[in-house]
Amino acid sequence: MAVDPSVLTDGVNSLWILVVTFLIFFMHAGFAMLEAGQVRAKNVANQLTKNLLTWSVGVSLFFVVGYGIAQAVAGLGFTPAFDLAPTGWIDWLFGAVFAMTAATIVSGAVAGRAKLRAYVTYTIVLAAVIYPVVIGFTWTAETGLVASITGMVLGTEIAFQDFAGGMIVHGMGGIAGLTAAWILGPRLGRFDGDSVTVIPGHSITFAVLGTLMLAFGWYGFNVGTQFEILVTQGDGIAFMGDALGRVAMATTLSMAAGAMGAGLVAWLKTGKVDTLYVANGLLAGLVGITAIPNTTAWWGAFVVGGLAGAQLPVVFTFVEKRLHIDDVCAVFPVHGSAGMLGALAFPFVAAPGVLADRGVTVVEAFVAQVIGVSLIAAWTVLATALVWGGLRALGEARVSAPHERDGLDASEHGVETYPEFGAGEEPTVMTDGAPELRTDGGGRDE
Repeated sequence: MAVDPSVLTDGVNSLWILVVTFLIFFMHAGFAMLEAGQVRAKNVANQLTKNLLTWSVGVSLFFVVGYGIAQAVAGLGFTPAFDLAPTGWIDWLFGAVFAMTAATIVSGAVAGRAKLRAYVTYTIVLAAVIYPVVIGFTWTAETGLVASITGMVLGTEIAFQDFAGGMIVHGMGGIAGLTAAWILGPRLGRFDGDSVTVIPGHSITFAVLGTLMLAFGWYGFNVGTQFEILVTQGDGIAFMGDALGRVAMATTLSMAAGAMGAGLVAWLKTGKVDTLYVANGLLAGLVGITAIPNTTAWWGAFVVGGLAGAQLPVVFTFVEKRLHIDDVCAVFPVHGSAGMLGALAFPFVAAPGVLADRGVTVVEAFVAQVIGVSLIAAWTVLATALVWGGLRALGEARVSAPHERDGLDASEHGVETYPEFGAGEEPTVMTDGAPELRTDGGGRDE
């Protein structure tokens, strides 16, 4: 019995999109472990709760409002996701996991002092408005705002190159995190005049485990964005092996170069190879290549990943010691500056023939990238500052000093992540008259 090639390709491609979507969703487990490992033990439950609510609240808002706003900004009219045909929900879900990645990045920057309600409020605004506006003038639009501006500047429209969200998702999230951390202020005791107090996280093991989980999910993020793996050609079907291979290669090499670049710079600065720098450098290498894995030459993957990793210790030190911004999980050097670097590097590391096929020069392509990065950064800073600035003005941005000292696990959630290691009397329950250690973090007076 004959099979319509278009039916087969649509079915296989839809299944592929769902599989990589589930892989991207798994990145939330990686974010949870990475962030939990980089905060104090007294704030672990708070960080885990924020990750759970980021997904739950954010994906709901993106379904009801955010998807429609992206369509409206692109000039396609307000079409919320609930008005789509069921098959359209596959594409919506694929977009939603990207949106929630941008949202969860912010939680690492404001760890240890932000009120849960403040963070959830920002997540609502980001999922409903901030991120949808960004994709509305980039991915969702036929050509996009960047192309329109380059048309006015250069006389020819050039689309913004961001294959899988190096700037649109990660750069935006990193810039939002830095802005929120700046408005919120540092954790107590972090800075004293010009001196900086290092506040180590409670588990390097968790942080590295989270890093590797994120790297695993990143293959869905990058390779999965090549969402057509089969295409119809006449009466036959073609496999998009070349496109998949290039993205997989660039993602892997840039990841590796990022870890090596960060470790090398850390060693040159301190004489030690810092484990967290290596872990975060690996992630920075992934972020750096995410905008351009479909266009980059093999050697370009090493260059972009190496530079993204190398800038991590330098930028983190600048943010910490010069700007005195307490970016707890280094979200700006990992996601923000690395995302901008990768997007701007596009014309300089492109594989032979890429620019020629698009009919643009290196200068023209670079101008388009600068415009795109600038637009996304400006909108993100403005919108984030309005939300967190408003919350701070209302006294709802951060917890009180006593609550911060006690830890957000206790003050915001009434639990202890590690109750058996808590100070004072250990919480116990009675079993047949004998005390037993509680493992649920419940109150001591229950």
